[in-house]
Amino acid sequence: MNGFPPTLFAGQRFAVLGLGRNGLPAVMALAGCGAHVQAWDDGATTRQALDEQAERAGLANTITIAPFNTLTGFDALVLSPGIAHILPQPHPVAAMAIAAGIPVLSDAELLYRAVRKAGSKARFVGITGTNGKSTTTTLVAHILAEAHVPVAAGGNLGPAALALPLLPDNGVYVLEMSSYMLERLGSLHFDVACLLNLTPDHLDRHGDMAGYIRAKAHVFDHQTEHDLALIGMDDEPSRILAQTLRNGPARCETVSGTQGGCTWSGHDGALWHDGIRCATPGPALPGSHNAQNAAAAMAVAHFLGVDDTRSAAALLSFTGLPHRQKLITTREGVAFVDDSKATNADASARALSCYDHLIWIAGGVAKAGGVEPLAPLFGRIRHAFLIGQDAEVLAQTLSAQGVAYTLCGTLERAVPESYAMAQATQTPVVLLSPACASFDQFSGFEERGQRFAMLAQAADLTTPQDTP
Repeated sequence: MNGFPPTLFAGQRFAVLGLGRNGLPAVMALAGCGAHVQAWDDGATTRQALDEQAERAGLANTITIAPFNTLTGFDALVLSPGIAHILPQPHPVAAMAIAAGIPVLSDAELLYRAVRKAGSKARFVGITGTNGKSTTTTLVAHILAEAHVPVAAGGNLGPAALALPLLPDNGVYVLEMSSYMLERLGSLHFDVACLLNLTPDHLDRHGDMAGYIRAKAHVFDHQTEHDLALIGMDDEPSRILAQTLRNGPARCETVSGTQGGCTWSGHDGALWHDGIRCATPGPALPGSHNAQNAAAAMAVAHFLGVDDTRSAAALLSFTGLPHRQKLITTREGVAFVDDSKATNADASARALSCYDHLIWIAGGVAKAGGVEPLAPLFGRIRHAFLIGQDAEVLAQTLSAQGVAYTLCGTLERAVPESYAMAQATQTPVVLLSPACASFDQFSGFEERGQRFAMLAQAADLTTPQDTP
């Protein structure tokens, strides 16, 4: 771990299961701080990658790559966020840990312990919500960096929490926290905890909406009267939770992207603090959802001591995140917008609401409810081009609502056909906002967005491209 003492975790033993984006950095960081780590992943290639990294770093003697027969003597189990430890059923190794009374922790928890054990008083900001957390996390970090505050951002967004460096006492860690990570906290205390919104997601992992809300609410655990609890007010579950937070120990402030009456809000093309105009969202932050993200980022920075005028200037220089309403190119008056990160209907609603008329590319692995919640926005769609596993499921909803569509199957067909339709109907935007997961055809939303960008920028956009 960059800057952490090499003996910080000497004498401790950690088990790490899953060697993906979070797990592998966790192994290397913990071993680099003197701990003994046993790690395992079912993928032989992933295990080999760890073995090679351990050898290069001179840590082969403190890292054991082997399956788990027992967890006796271990201080904690670190699970990849995608591996269940409660629902729908615990992984056998997680069940082994629970039976032995060994804590199941996220890497964010271990970062917090490492920072405090190293003697740093750096503050922690936790940002969660069904949608918008990556943009808000990155935006907060951008504002702090522009204000010359030592800052490190990561977590669910990346880089992994345990890949972040040790910050000084005046530093700030800005962590994007998923519901999976929030279920696995111990002592982590966020000086600022922000929950942007709550809509149904990951219900298989949390049992039902109530379980999902409970998981998200862990971001407010351990807060004191010296801290800030910031919560969005643009959905009913969050408004209900806000009533509880107002009675909690932390100072509670509210944020909205559509309405006044909150501590921080975005409406009428501006951002407002206690009813006083303080900033504009900036060109990379379109729509009411981004107004909420920007207002939340302003609130966090304000609480951390950044002057509002400096935050306002930083908003204008923010360039946005890949795959989140990112303008890829404009060709013959048609803008191609990559919103591949929209993996559920609520996220797509935020993008669709930004355009009066558009050509829509959607599809993949549909979430519960499909695209039915988007019906109030269907009037903006001049034609939909559907891809992926559940294209026909989406088509049934569109057909019932009188929305014209084409079943394309792949982006290689959808992008050129969308361009032709946009030109024929004089529609200014082709929007990839799938409202579905991507794993039927891609490794993740990033690859899906990159493919869309490549196709949109192709020299010949008049005919379908070959599928890779």
